[in-house]
Amino acid sequence: MVEVRRIGVAAVVGAVALAVAGCGSKQDDGSIVIGVVTAQTGTLASYDQPSLAGFRLAIDEINARGGLGGKHPVKLLVRDTRSDTATTASATQELVDAGAKIMITPCDADPSIVAGQITQPAGVPTLTFCGSSPILPGAVGDMMFTTYPTDNLQAAALAKYAYESGLRKVYLLVSPDTTYTSGLPEYFGRAFTTLGGTVVGKGSYAMNQPDFSVAVTTIRNLKEAPDLIMTAAYEPDFPAFIRQLRAAGVSTPVFGADALGTPTIAGLNELSNGVVFTSAGCSTPGSKLEEFNQRFKQAVGHEPSSAYEVNGYEIGLILDAALQGMDEVDGTKIRDALADLDNFQGVTGSITYRGTQRIPVRSVALLRYEGGKAQCVQALTPAASEIPAPL
Repeated sequence: MVEVRRIGVAAVVGAVALAVAGCGSKQDDGSIVIGVVTAQTGTLASYDQPSLAGFRLAIDEINARGGLGGKHPVKLLVRDTRSDTATTASATQELVDAGAKIMITPCDADPSIVAGQITQPAGVPTLTFCGSSPILPGAVGDMMFTTYPTDNLQAAALAKYAYESGLRKVYLLVSPDTTYTSGLPEYFGRAFTTLGGTVVGKGSYAMNQPDFSVAVTTIRNLKEAPDLIMTAAYEPDFPAFIRQLRAAGVSTPVFGADALGTPTIAGLNELSNGVVFTSAGCSTPGSKLEEFNQRFKQAVGHEPSSAYEVNGYEIGLILDAALQGMDEVDGTKIRDALADLDNFQGVTGSITYRGTQRIPVRSVALLRYEGGKAQCVQALTPAASEIPAPL
């Protein structure tokens, strides 16, 4: 999902010693250690907390069946990164030294890259919770996998839906502060124009500032009024933007991405009405996702707050499927097994890594807020020709 501040990741990693001598395939008690460096506090907590909750549920169920592949019990070592990249680096090193054979990283590209620059030379397969940048695996190496629908895939699905809904003119609102908030609207613009749509304007904003008056005034005074506004803004920026946009009398539909699938955005009530956004899945009566949501509530005492719980859960299922039939495990074997997964049936649908650059082929769900609740619109998988190439 969210890709936070562009920083000198190499400098951060350079500050952490790459001592990997403590890395073994299993602990003395026979369990495989999975290290989880995740933001349980700070700006990314809204995304990492539910992801970890879903992942924990999967591991509990897998351990009850004997462990990954039915024979490799899992021991989780979890560290809070506090949404800080330097802390992510030190926590990753700590867990590599503790013998982690698989690493899970935050819903964020930059810290995931930092973690990957430690796990890659250590030979530790690494999966990001919901980091969605399509350049992430290539920026790290052959040990890094994404799990969530990527930015360009989400954008292609949104653009296809917008165009097929009769919308033809879009205004893009971007922030240069992150790859998510800058790249995803750009992907949308490219996909939309390929389909025949037009970008009538583009504005920018600085993250974590409450004043969107310039952007709102610009949109209101456009000579060619847009049919929709597309932005990848998220908390706290999106609530500030939509409040000021509607207060100015601008009723133009707003499209966003997966970061809008949170209780905070739903809590905007009538202000969020009509907002369309993406997700990894959408619960419908009788679906696997509905069944998962019920089981999650029984296990933890409350319903999932987003699709991040099920994505974390599916990561556990993916690892379990990859290790089926594997007696002795090491990083290379796990990596190869993950990369060879084909048409794995998860909770939200089919997931395939075979033939990709460690980025899953999977469907994207589209949802719309009405009355403070996210309603399913449709799920679709754009054709390869409709997905913009990574920036």
